Amino acid sequence: MKNTYLIPYTALFIALFTALSYISIPFFPVPFTLQTLAVLLASAVMKRYAVYPAILYLLLGILGLPVFHNGMAGIGILCGPTGGYLVGFIPAACIVGICYEQTKFIIRVFGLIAGVILILLCGTGWLVISSGMEIWTAFLVGFAPFIPGDLIKALLCFVIVQRLEDAGVTLSGRLS
Repeated sequence: MKNTYLIPYTALFIALFTALSYISIPFFPVPFTLQTLAVLLASAVMKRYAVYPAILYLLLGILGLPVFHNGMAGIGILCGPTGGYLVGFIPAACIVGICYEQTKFIIRVFGLIAGVILILLCGTGWLVISSGMEIWTAFLVGFAPFIPGDLIKALLCFVIVQRLEDAGVTLSGRLS
């Protein structure tokens, strides 16, 4: 990715993370949102540089901008039940981005699935730590219910990026 594309793409994906965080379905202990789709799309487009919007998104939320689900903000969100999922965006963006630097189908699919699992593992682990839930309970309420939706988001990301690439749209800022 050329450096000239880094800032606008970072801004674009922070805005997408925020916009998709407002599409939220209440659920216990954390809501269903489309933020995971934004993370996956950022990673597929920005490759390993997708960690930048993920980190800055968290920083903006910590600083009080209403970027988290339902317009929430502040360090308290990261300390609450959703914090682990949000922090999980960073390693997920890195893994998916690195896998998307490859052109092989299987590596990209692996990256998307690994990214989804990383987010869910970080979130579930934080549920155990922050709420005192037992591991099995945290798995049942913080991991298992999200698997179908997150796999659909991964598939949607794959299809969107594949169609753009098939149409000749350059996503990394490189000239074709």
